[in-house]
This record gives sequence, C-alpha cells and structure tokens, in this order.
Amino acid sequence: MSAVSFQSISKTYQTPKGAFQALNHVSLDIEEGEFFGLLGPNGAGKTTMISILAGLSRATSGRVLVQGSDVQADYAAARRKLGIVPQELVFDPFFNVREALRFQSGYFGVKHNDDWIDELLHSLGLADKAGSNMRQLSGGMKRRVLVAQALVHKPPIIVLDEPTAGVDVELRQTLWHFIARLNREGHTVLLTTHYLEEAEALCSRVAMLKQGQIVKLSSMSELLKSASSNVLQFKTDTSLPPALAARARVTGRIVQIPAQDAGDVEHLLAALREGGVVPEDVEIRRADLEDVFIHVMSEQGQASQEVSA
Repeated sequence: MSAVSFQSISKTYQTPKGAFQALNHVSLDIEEGEFFGLLGPNGAGKTTMISILAGLSRATSGRVLVQGSDVQADYAAARRKLGIVPQELVFDPFFNVREALRFQSGYFGVKHNDDWIDELLHSLGLADKAGSNMRQLSGGMKRRVLVAQALVHKPPIIVLDEPTAGVDVELRQTLWHFIARLNREGHTVLLTTHYLEEAEALCSRVAMLKQGQIVKLSSMSELLKSASSNVLQFKTDTSLPPALAARARVTGRIVQIPAQDAGDVEHLLAALREGGVVPEDVEIRRADLEDVFIHVMSEQGQASQEVSA
C-alpha cells in the first residue's frame, strides 16, 4: 500500500472567463518512507494537489488515498496521518509558541506530549521562543512554528509546500537536518519547492508538473543520468552572439551553455572569441537538476506549440 495515492485527479475551476483546468487526470503513488519532490513552475498545479490531499479542496474527479484512507470519504483518518506545512504564514496571535503547539496537539486528540514539544522546539531552534507571543516572532520564526505544528502529532507523512520560501539560510539548514532525520526514521516526505538544489540533495524521486499534468516522473539518479551533457559556465558583461544566446541560460553576469563534449566546448569558446565576448571565471560542470528541469519544461512547451499548430 502506498503512503499517498493520487488516482486520476482532475480539478476544474469556473472563472469569469470560463472553465480553467488546474489538474488533468494526474495519477501518482508515493511509497512509504520516500522523500518525494513535486516540482513545476508557478501555476503548474502543485498547491492544488496539496490542497486536495489536505481535504481543503475537492477534486472534480478521481480520488486521493492516504495510507488507504480516502481524503473525502474518511477525512478524519486521512488527516491524522498528515502533517502539512502550508505556504502561507497562518498563526493565532493570542498564544505563545508552546501554547500554540499544545492547542494543535489537542486538535488531533494528543495529550501529555510535552517531551515531544520540547524536542520540536529544540530541533527547530525555537527553545528560547517558547514563551513568546506569536505576534512577536519574525517571519522566519513563524515559519519554524508552522513546521512544529505540522509535526506535533507525529504524523507518518509530512507534506512541505514551499517551506523555505523567503527564509534565511540558517532556517533552511535547521529544517532540512531535522526533516532528513525524520525521513531516515521512516516518515514519508512530500516536498514542493522552487529551490531545485534542495530537491536534488534531498529527494529520491521527483515528479515534474506542467499545466496540470505530470510531464516527468523518475528517480533522481535516473534524471541526472539522462542529463548526459556538461555545462560551460562563465561570467561576462558582453552580450552574446544571437546563435549562442539562443542556447544559453543567463542570470545576471553568469552564462551557462550546454556542451556535449570537449570538442563542443572548443567550438563554443571559439564562437565567443569571434563574437568579441571575453569570458571570466570559466568552468565546466556536470548538468544538475535545474538543467534537467529547464530542458523538460522547454521540451513540453515546444510539444504544446506543435500540437496547437
């Protein structure tokens, strides 16, 4: 039995401009103990999937099972098995941190769990904030409390929806150290993130979503193997020749161009010299998950254009 099973899930919203299909017959099984990544651009349908899983939104068709419990027909049982960290900073302004965690425990019928609450506070760097009112906390500290609230009833399945968006490096390291420990202890983790280096470091398997459909589902090792090319990376203040610009990914002064082999690198460097581009800090690296992600998304975009044509 899978930890989470999305079975031909579709979701259609009615808008003033007509029907919008956020999810289109998405099927996906996440196995017990997996650290699974759900990746995709904004608007791909990731948060819609999480909302349906959490029971906050109802699928137009299909169903979702959490360790065999239907999220609609057996909502209470399914919800007890989930610990969900939402994107939004939602908090009760009337309680301090420890009180908020005790109240959250009560929602799941959990009592006398102060030892676990203490461990959560310590592991998430909140021990010195236990008596602080939620309104007094910074955004990063509020995010830590959301994580603690999601874990306070010791759920077997942890769902993290953009948990490190807009937070500092210290919180990211603290969070991932703790979540990785829980995963090693047997907890299943479902992560959505735009930080692809996090997904590459943590996830054993990923699904890539675009326009409400899964366009790639593979283990991380197989994904990276499929990226057989290398990447020529350098810095420059000069505009690239059009032929190279079409192949390149440019972020500020950093330019990255796929290169199949040493011969391809030589041709690229020659083309740069001919175009009057003087590269700085030149390096050749292996393709990473971000390279694979961009390639998959661009492939799907081209396929969609060809179909519409």
